[in-house]
Amino acid sequence: MIERAGAGPLRRLVVLRHAKSAWPEGVEDPRRPLAPRGLRDAPAAGRALADSGSLPDLALCSTAVRARRTWELASAEWGTPPPVRLDGRLYAAGVPELLEVVHEVPPEVETLLLVGHNPGLADLVRALAADGLDDTLGRVGEKFPTAAIAVLAWRGTGWPALAPGTALLTSFTVPRGAKGERPR
Repeated sequence: MIERAGAGPLRRLVVLRHAKSAWPEGVEDPRRPLAPRGLRDAPAAGRALADSGSLPDLALCSTAVRARRTWELASAEWGTPPPVRLDGRLYAAGVPELLEVVHEVPPEVETLLLVGHNPGLADLVRALAADGLDDTLGRVGEKFPTAAIAVLAWRGTGWPALAPGTALLTSFTVPRGAKGERPR
């Protein structure tokens, strides 16, 4: 499985779909804010990443308001958030565009967080994963809901080596915040 990806350090690509967004009338899609549930779920996603030991060295985030706010609320749950790069190419991106952005990541980054949108993120996870632990791959195939987190592991000397079928889907979670919970 993961051995097919090649030599080099173990790397992780953490894929986070933005939290639930609102649909205010007259607001352009890229400017849509988070809905109340999204405001609860984004911090829960941050806590889930911290609890799983999947904190990134670098985050790449779509420029859409709902993705940026998801990043802000999730990373506020960590002691010191890593650097973040906002990248307009992640908005409405398909697998080729997402991989192009990921391939530009410096080799010293071992864990990368990608915050973006569906259907591109779910397609990316399915394309990269040669296999998955437990039922993770089947669950991603069924649905990749808002605030979902997929963690892919692979070996490679640099991010340009990440290619379809070279990773192992090690976890897939959908954190949810409690009703009445307020973001910090």
